[in-house]
Amino acid sequence: AQLVESGGGLVQPGGSLRLSCAASGFTFSRFDMSWYRQAPGKERELVGTITRTGDSINYADSVKGRFTISRDNAKNTLYLQMNSLKPKDTAVYRCKAWAWWGQGTQVTVSS
Repeated sequence: AQLVESGGGLVQPGGSLRLSCAASGFTFSRFDMSWYRQAPGKERELVGTITRTGDSINYADSVKGRFTISRDNAKNTLYLQMNSLKPKDTAVYRCKAWAWWGQGTQVTVSS
C-alpha cells in the first residue's frame, strides 16, 4: 500500500490550500481515511476522518468550520480543503488508512 500527499506549501494567514492524498496498492473504497498533522515540538493531532462512502465525516474542534475532508473513490484520492488558515495550522499533514501512512506534506502559514 502507498499513500502520497501533495499540495502543501507556504500560504499567508487567511489563505487556502487543498491537500491531496493519492492511494494505491489497496482497495481505497473499503477503508475509512484520516488526516493527521504534527507541528514541531507538538504531539500528532487527528484532523478528521471520513468513512468509506463519505457519508460521515468528523473533525477536530480546532479545524471545524474551516477544513473540509472529501474523497473520490473513483480516483483513489483523499482531499483536505483548508480555508481561513492560521499560523497555528502550520504542520506536516499526513493521510492514513488503517495502519498505512503517507510521508506527509508541509503546510506553513506565515506572513
